[in-house]
Amino acid sequence: MSIETIPLTRLLLTFIPAAVVIVMMWRWEVGISKALYAMARMLLQLMAIGYALVMIFNSDSSAITLLVLLVMLLASSWIALNTLEANRLHLFSYSIWAILIGGGLTLAWVTQLVLDIKPWYSPQYMIPLAGMIFANSMTSISLAAERLGSELGHGHAFDDAQKVAFRTAMIPIINSMFAVGLVSLPGMMTGQILSGIDPIIAARYQIMVMAMLFASSGLSSLLFLFAARKVLQNA
Repeated sequence: MSIETIPLTRLLLTFIPAAVVIVMMWRWEVGISKALYAMARMLLQLMAIGYALVMIFNSDSSAITLLVLLVMLLASSWIALNTLEANRLHLFSYSIWAILIGGGLTLAWVTQLVLDIKPWYSPQYMIPLAGMIFANSMTSISLAAERLGSELGHGHAFDDAQKVAFRTAMIPIINSMFAVGLVSLPGMMTGQILSGIDPIIAARYQIMVMAMLFASSGLSSLLFLFAARKVLQNA
């Protein structure tokens, strides 16, 4: 069994429930412009990346793969600081290094030791896994930075605020691990099952994914909190 290609006419049907939410946001005046912008940006980005990935996969070039990873790293590092109003530019370098080391090392560990991909830069593996890792690291840093600033703003000692921020950063991935298999089947496992892969094999891959996301979230948020200590403590 192979997964069915969704016709564009049926794909449009998925936006009908979303339109209901948009209408309610408009009626209640709760940020409809931002939601519409996010929706439009999502469409453009996914269509563009779909075509781009076809070319990247066909190129089989290590240089192109590394360039894509660099763009993903810079974008995730900047977006991670969306929760901050001050010191964002100053903290950008710390965010880059935190995701590069925490996420990059996790990516290398998984692709080279666990999966043992050949060649080492295989874009079919490297880019999707990097996307998951960098996005998770981005979210963790964003939560950690926001909570740390809040705790410091309320006069708490930095060490105590740092611990609370780290615990907050880990909430999404820990909740995901509680829910996986019981409440939800994550994207990678669902995609593999839909494409006809044995659920046992899909489960092994999902275990790998959850472990790597836990590691990248923890390492990236810890590195960011330690590196940004001087800036945030004196903010």
